[in-house]
Amino acid sequence: MSNWLYILYAIVLGVVSIFTGEIITFVMLGFILLALVNINSTLKKIYITNKENNS
Repeated sequence: MSNWLYILYAIVLGVVSIFTGEIITFVMLGFILLALVNINSTLKKIYITNKENNS
């Protein structure tokens, strides 16, 4: 994912957290979302590498 998408996620989470008053909850959800996206991209890279090596 590119940086602009991370910035968009941060802005959306910030706006929602300001309106709901649950700033810490949405910040932690943002961190969890970023961690899951990073894990997903790493697993995709590993899968592609293994697929190329087996072919």
